Amino acid sequence: MARFGVGALRLLLLLLLLLPLFLVDSRLDHIGVSSDQATNTINGDDEIVGTRWAVLIAGSNGYYNYRHQADVCHAYQILRRGGLKDENIIVFMYDDIAHNEENPIPGVIINDPQGENVYAGVPKDYVGDDVNVNNFFAVLLGNRTALTGGSGKVIDSGPDDYIFIYYTDHGGPGVLGMPTYPDLYADDLIAVLKHKHASGSYKSMVFYLEACESGSIFEGLLPNNINIYATTAANPMESILVIYLTASFSCMISYVHDWRTETLAQQYQLVKNRTAVHNTYYFGSHVMQYADLRLNTHQLSLYVGFNPSGDGGVTPVANPLTSSTQTVVNQRDAELVHFWLKLHKASEGSPQKLDAQKQLLQILEHRSHVDKSVRLIGNLLFGSEHGPRVLESVGAAGQPLVDDWSCLKSMVRALETYCGSLSRYGMKHLRSLANICNAGVRVEAMTKVAAEACPNIPSNSWSLLPKGFSA
Repeated sequence: MARFGVGALRLLLLLLLLLPLFLVDSRLDHIGVSSDQATNTINGDDEIVGTRWAVLIAGSNGYYNYRHQADVCHAYQILRRGGLKDENIIVFMYDDIAHNEENPIPGVIINDPQGENVYAGVPKDYVGDDVNVNNFFAVLLGNRTALTGGSGKVIDSGPDDYIFIYYTDHGGPGVLGMPTYPDLYADDLIAVLKHKHASGSYKSMVFYLEACESGSIFEGLLPNNINIYATTAANPMESILVIYLTASFSCMISYVHDWRTETLAQQYQLVKNRTAVHNTYYFGSHVMQYADLRLNTHQLSLYVGFNPSGDGGVTPVANPLTSSTQTVVNQRDAELVHFWLKLHKASEGSPQKLDAQKQLLQILEHRSHVDKSVRLIGNLLFGSEHGPRVLESVGAAGQPLVDDWSCLKSMVRALETYCGSLSRYGMKHLRSLANICNAGVRVEAMTKVAAEACPNIPSNSWSLLPKGFSA
């Protein structure tokens, strides 16, 4: 472990710059629906809305991922204030934050430093190991018999119903995190959405996705003729940023002028402009939209309702990304900042300080191992001259990440067998593994070079595979 001392010291000095961190006001705010069924105006015509359904999912666990569950809890409160019934809101969250020993206010979750307790009343539909790909897909398809645990609630929707999905977590090219392996891969999600459409069990669906490289989940994959509109917090090649401590920089649902009249297209443009920061993107990511763009003329109220009390909306707040007092952090580095802050705050010589130091050094060891392993595998397969070029290449816009998704998953398993867990940090290397598949490399060759590149695996919790393979 000592060989990481200099690198760790340099990182700690760098992270000193990140100490003055503040929370951003969430872009979710008080909106309303008079009931789960209402009359709305769409393009000037009155239409009767069927039942509104919502699925809210935080795909992470651990206190250092506080922001994901905080955003899901806040989204739930908004939908409830709007009138959606609990029977029509399905919540996935690991539920290890509110009563975590690190939580300074037990039983409370906030996503705004002056905000209310957004944890109160949130249903425990799918928690702990029940937050998994199988249950998420079963809920989307309304298939109770496929569930393994949980409340049993599913989207039991009909042809006149509207579905809203909000998914927030870590991600990588073609993949979204789950607290219980395997992770969610883009091809599997698209197959489920196509199946849902073929069943004729919804009128239209809106999918808001907040994760690194989230555009890769839909680009070149989600058809534009199955009545689904998707918005992502990032394009297929970039990470998202967080204003760190307990809340993420929520790109997906913003402050609006009037929930009764604002359209999905207007909200998309508003959020896109705010994250662009005068087109510099210095502090933000490229918000994207995919699939059936005709649906973006729909009013937000069709999916999240409106406030019948006469309150037309809320006044947009100043863009926090333009403030010189705000510090943003790459989402993949949030866990580093978390443990550094614990190290900084703990008393000298205390068990808490020693544990934080151990965790920080283990994370650095794990990250160094993953990066070196992938780089060496590329060199062994393609040579030191061409290896980096192959691994870092980016396909044409509008094309899927990989030609053969089964190959990609096999490559992940081969790498993890010999090199250990990729973890949330290592998700960023999925593009490199996809490129290996696209180059025609067979799994047998990948297995051979992975064994050569990784004669051993670091013995820390970040590198080991207690939960199995991520693919």
